[in-house]
Amino acid sequence: MFNYQGWYDALSKPSWTPPGSTIGLIWTILYPIILASFVFVVYKYFKGELSRTVLAVFVLNLVFNLAFTPIQFGLKNLSLAAVDILLVLATIIASIFLVWPTFRLLAIAQIPYLLWVSTATILQLSITWMNRSK
Repeated sequence: MFNYQGWYDALSKPSWTPPGSTIGLIWTILYPIILASFVFVVYKYFKGELSRTVLAVFVLNLVFNLAFTPIQFGLKNLSLAAVDILLVLATIIASIFLVWPTFRLLAIAQIPYLLWVSTATILQLSITWMNRSK
């Protein structure tokens, strides 16, 4: 899809950077959770059980999440990717707080996503900082 491997391999990265296969596996596990959560929110919104604000936060999260790869690996823009992943993280946190009062299981289902994106955010910010002069 993107010809990025040489570019990404040449970047300075923290010693604790997981291998690409691990990152891929984590997303393979998380994307079904994200999809199921999104479908649930859309369904509950159209049933009148969730607000437009909740729907908007989940939609924004999905948009920011899907934008990361093209920004990071297509545009090769580390700074914009760092902003994007901060927005992914912020919308996950907002979604948990917004759905907690009515759908706690949905909020709990976001925790693995939150944990991984928290780690990925630290990783992205580290990579962005380490490569700021490139």
